[in-house]
Amino acid sequence: MVRFAAAVAMAALLVGVSSASAATPAGPDAVGPGYEYYRIGDVNAPTPGKTGPLLGLFGGGDWPIDAFRIFVKQSGGGHIVVLRARGGRELQDEIYNDVGGVVSVETLVIHDEDAGEDPKLLAIIARADGIFFGGGDQSNYVRAWKGTALNKALDAHVKAGKPIGGTSAGLAVLGGYVYGCLDSISLTSPDALKNPTGPSVTLVRDFLHLPYLSKVITDTHFDKRDRQGRLVTFVGRLIQEENDTAITGLGVDEAGAMLIDGQGIGRYYGPGHAWLVRPLKKPATIIAGQPLTYGPFPIVGLGPDSTLDFKTFQVTKPDFTITARVDKGTLIRSDR
Repeated sequence: MVRFAAAVAMAALLVGVSSASAATPAGPDAVGPGYEYYRIGDVNAPTPGKTGPLLGLFGGGDWPIDAFRIFVKQSGGGHIVVLRARGGRELQDEIYNDVGGVVSVETLVIHDEDAGEDPKLLAIIARADGIFFGGGDQSNYVRAWKGTALNKALDAHVKAGKPIGGTSAGLAVLGGYVYGCLDSISLTSPDALKNPTGPSVTLVRDFLHLPYLSKVITDTHFDKRDRQGRLVTFVGRLIQEENDTAITGLGVDEAGAMLIDGQGIGRYYGPGHAWLVRPLKKPATIIAGQPLTYGPFPIVGLGPDSTLDFKTFQVTKPDFTITARVDKGTLIRSDR
C-alpha cells in the first residue's frame, strides 16, 4: 500500500526540505494549527508487509524490545505515527533507530483542539500503519482530542484492523474508562483511598473505543509508584456509578507491556507483572468525604507465562493471586 504524500508535501513547503533529506533538523519539520510535525525515514515508501490488529499497553519505563518488535510486525514494517502532547522527535527516532524494522516514523505533537480538525493532520492519521501514544500528561490528550475529528480517526484506525498502543499517559487513555488527571497532579493511592469522590479522582468516559477494553480502566508505572490503591478506587467508583460489576482495572508495571491480539488474548512481556483488579461486586456505598471501604477481592498477577482472555477475563498460569480489601481508606493485601 503506497502512502499518500499530502502532509509530507505540506512539511516540505513549510520548511523547504524534501522527505529524503539526510540531515536531522533541530526543530520540527513542519508546524500546523496547534501542532508540530516531525519525521524520520521514507514517508513515501510502500508498506512492506501486511498490517494486523494489536493493542499495545506499555507500562511507562524502558520498553521490552520483543514486545515493540511485535507491534512493528503488526504495522507491516511500514509507517508508524507517534502522537504526543509534549516533547519532540526523540521517541520516533528511538523507534526508527533502536527498534528498527519500519520504513518511517512520524510524530504529531498536539497542543490544542485546533489540531484535531486539521485536514493535513487527519491525512497523516488515515494512512498510518500503526499509531503509538507517547507519555506525558493524559489530561492534555483528553482536553485537546476528545470529541474531535482526530478522536474519530483513531477509532477508525482500530476498526481497520491496525495496531495501536501507548506508554505511560499514552497507555492511560486506551481503556474504555480513563483516569484523566484533569488537575494535572498525579493522584496518589493514599489520597484516592481516603477521598474516593474527591476532585482529583477525575474519571473520563467515551474517549477511545477499543475492542476488548470497553469495561477496562488502565494504570501505568504500576508497582513502582504504588498505584494499587488508586486503581482499586477507580474501579470501585466506576462500578458504583455505572452499576456494572464487570468493570475491571488493569495495571502494567513500568518495564513491561501487555499485548492483546486480534482474538482478545493478552500476553505480558518484560520484567514485573500486569495486575488484574476485578472485584465483581460493588464496594460499600461510596459517600462524599468518607474513605473507601471494600470487602475482600482478588488481585491477579500476570507474568510472561500467563495469558489473559479479555473476552472473559480468565487467566491461565497466573504468577500470583493475592486477596485485598480496603478498611476505611487503608488497602490491606495478603502476601503473594
